Amino acid sequence: MDNAERDDAVAEAEQRPPSSGDEELDEALRRWMRWDKNERTRAQAVALLGSVGVSELRRRFCSTLSFGTAGLRAPMGAGFNRINDLTVIQSTQGLCAYLLRCVPDAGRRGVVVGFDTRGQPESGCSSQRLASLAAAVMLTRDVCVHLFSSYVPTPYVPFAVKQLGAAAGVMITASHNPKEDNGYKVYWCNGAQVTAPHDSGITASVKEHQEPWSATCWDVTLAQRSPLRSDPLRRADAAYVHAITSLCCNREANSRCPLKFVHSSFHGVGHDFVQRAFAAFGFHSPPIPVPEQKDPDPQFPTVHVPNPEEGRSVLELSFRLAERENASVVLATDPDADRLAVAELSESREWKVFSGNELAALLSWWMLSAWKRTCSDAAAADLRNVYMLTTAVSSRILHALARHEGFHVEETLPGFKWIGNRIQELTAEGKTVLFAFEESIGFLCGSVIPEKDGVSTAAVVAEMAAFLHDRKLSLQQQLHNIYHMYGCHVSLTSYVTCNDAVATRRIFAGIRDFAGTGAYPDACGGVRVVHVRDVNTGYDSSQDDCRSVLPVSRSGHMITFTLENGIVATLRTSGTEPKIKIYTELCTAPGISETSHVEAELRTMTEALLDDFLEPEKNNLLRRAV
Repeated sequence: MDNAERDDAVAEAEQRPPSSGDEELDEALRRWMRWDKNERTRAQAVALLGSVGVSELRRRFCSTLSFGTAGLRAPMGAGFNRINDLTVIQSTQGLCAYLLRCVPDAGRRGVVVGFDTRGQPESGCSSQRLASLAAAVMLTRDVCVHLFSSYVPTPYVPFAVKQLGAAAGVMITASHNPKEDNGYKVYWCNGAQVTAPHDSGITASVKEHQEPWSATCWDVTLAQRSPLRSDPLRRADAAYVHAITSLCCNREANSRCPLKFVHSSFHGVGHDFVQRAFAAFGFHSPPIPVPEQKDPDPQFPTVHVPNPEEGRSVLELSFRLAERENASVVLATDPDADRLAVAELSESREWKVFSGNELAALLSWWMLSAWKRTCSDAAAADLRNVYMLTTAVSSRILHALARHEGFHVEETLPGFKWIGNRIQELTAEGKTVLFAFEESIGFLCGSVIPEKDGVSTAAVVAEMAAFLHDRKLSLQQQLHNIYHMYGCHVSLTSYVTCNDAVATRRIFAGIRDFAGTGAYPDACGGVRVVHVRDVNTGYDSSQDDCRSVLPVSRSGHMITFTLENGIVATLRTSGTEPKIKIYTELCTAPGISETSHVEAELRTMTEALLDDFLEPEKNNLLRRAV
């Protein structure tokens, strides 16, 4: 459809209100055509009327977005439950109104707005455009806006919120999601992602402010000429680089490091920022960029999905370049550079891709040992005020280290928003937070930013590799040493894709009423279930009162089974993608090196969870491609 045909179709739709025979749908469509000023998404709505059924139209126009694990995230395009100009305006109006109610000086303190490099030609919904619209909405209410002039990693937004003392922050990104998606992530004035009660408060406020306040909300150039807009890029960048140097403890060794590193930014924002982080850590040579993936490209042409967590299947270009350049370590940041994947070439010339849990074992050991080296003897001996944080679906390796070393570990619900808020609480109490992680390759070294950060973690991993190389050790050898000392923690993570929310609800309802018994399963794969924890109902059979220590969560499903053979297995819906994730872990005693039998047992149990509880064929679930 060319521009003329598109304009004619939209004009006709305005003259003849759409009629589908469904009163609620027709009213939603009329609101869309009345409120949306983006010609491309208006034309999409018209095209959908003649090409899809009522059920698909209802999904798009009769439901709305709500805050999940990482804010709002959905495909771009026309519809009230898609990411587009109108829904970003609506979300920002709700956020703005809520801020002005809750934060008396929000107008003066302002809101930080950042964006990544995503975009979709069909809808015109680039991240930069959506950020400009979010800024315009704030400016219509005389709220100062700190709008970045160029794309930035997601961690820059919460960092700038804290640095500037802003009332809130907004990041337009879908992180590692498929190219069709975009998202809207909100940070509160403490720099952490919004949690209760603010998430539900903002959602309620959005519902109260559905119609765009004025034509000015659609003015993508308003921020460029408003005296209430500032650009925090240079100040935030300089301050960030200065802040992460506090994580560097081996600068002299870094400067003479003979190791070569390869870095892929996965067609996202990471290249320039990782290069600067390496310079801040004193490395004489920057990491070698994968040329095909160095520059931003919203189509992500060289990977089937822009998620470095997928491992070997998306790291092949990095491996080839590393082998040509005689580099032994590969670093890969996801498109918004808040996650980090790491791989190392072994002596047998095979690439070892570290899982998030394995990297956490290395990084927690490194951050603790580095902290001890930089503290006085008295402080190093007193770990009572030192903390590390993890999530309930991540490896228990931190617990093993803590039992041996004497620091504290806390678990949160999945999602770095919970970790970020807990970091703020602990630091306000005078505690030291050395490290935090979630198994989906999300890491934070130190506590400068209450958000996972792939950029600074890349530099920390490089410094750790350089330190170990001086001692004739590889990352893999040190991981073996850690597991030998603290116990081997073997874990597996898998998933199935489920695009039907009704099916997902049915699956978890079936687990809670397994085989019509009115109870949870008492066995899996022939192994007895010892305890069950369900954070959605607040049930935990391991507690005397059967109440979960973790807070009740209604945003998704998560049920954990502790089995008689020691395996801990969790089934959980993803907060960012249409997936049901499966996590299993089994820990051995210290001193055990042979783990092949443990890995085999975990694979068997993962398959049992999949077949017995999720029933992929019956529920039309798509298994993860191997």
